[in-house]
Amino acid sequence: MSKKGILLVGHGSKLPYNKELVEETAGLIARRYPDFIVKCGFMNMNSPSIEESMNEFRNEPIDVLVVVPLFLAKGVHILHDIPEILGLSQGETRGHFALNGSSIPLLYADPIGSDPLLADLMVKNAEKVLSSL
Repeated sequence: MSKKGILLVGHGSKLPYNKELVEETAGLIARRYPDFIVKCGFMNMNSPSIEESMNEFRNEPIDVLVVVPLFLAKGVHILHDIPEILGLSQGETRGHFALNGSSIPLLYADPIGSDPLLADLMVKNAEKVLSSL
């Protein structure tokens, strides 16, 4: 039975917490959504790279690969760097991924952007620090 692949892309950082946050988020997704095989890849400074993680997916029983950037907003990495790594032209969100001698859909998702859940998280963080008064 085929599953869907999610490649969660983080920026990468010299600070270990940033890599851990992406990995923990990938783990949460994998546990909550068993129809997905989830892996992480990083733009720079951390491993595995986006390319390395994509290669790991070549051995998985997936029928689609979705690349989801764990970024808040569109910037140079989202608009140029990541699409280039994925083999997509600027502005494209669909391509193909070679897998076991065949080709499956490759989809590129938007960054988090403005979302009511993000507003809720910010209020949660504000309330947490306010509780220390």
